[in-house]
Amino acid sequence: METVELKELVAACVRKERKAQHMFFKTYYGKMLSVCLRYIKDRDSAQEVVQDGFIKVFDKLELFDFRGSIEGWMRRIFSNTAIDAIRKAKRSPFLSDQDNDFKMPAENTMEERESLEELQVKYSVALDCINRLSPAYRTVFNLYVFEEYSHKEIAEILGISEGTSKSNLAKARMNVQKMLETTYKKIAQ
Repeated sequence: METVELKELVAACVRKERKAQHMFFKTYYGKMLSVCLRYIKDRDSAQEVVQDGFIKVFDKLELFDFRGSIEGWMRRIFSNTAIDAIRKAKRSPFLSDQDNDFKMPAENTMEERESLEELQVKYSVALDCINRLSPAYRTVFNLYVFEEYSHKEIAEILGISEGTSKSNLAKARMNVQKMLETTYKKIAQ
């Protein structure tokens, strides 16, 4: 969407024009649902979070100043909305003392040139592995890897220490790597 066109759409949404809000919603729904699905496994619950996120976006849209990407701005709102939903659903999922993770050496097995289809399959498998992480690990992983927050920012958002954030990220990476290795061993057989 062109910047001028986007500014007009945002202005119409700020004026609470229903048609504009509907168009805005349709334009960004899929992308924001995928953000929420990174945090929340259940599609129905993720869709509820998307609804809540759009309510927040429409309430704060007049504050968006077009200095950065509107998608980036929205991703932060949706990430925070998903985290809030997780907090409400569970008492304290961000403090984990599970120590049953396996340490695996990192290996780069991806060839330089793969077909788009192979990449899509690998992306889908990796996303499935990420979604199988515990809420604590999945949330820290998503915030660090996809949303590019620092450990300090993650600690502030989740109310945990930087050390817990780093630990949860390391354990999440180990778990994802282990799941990927298991999945690809099954595929190879």
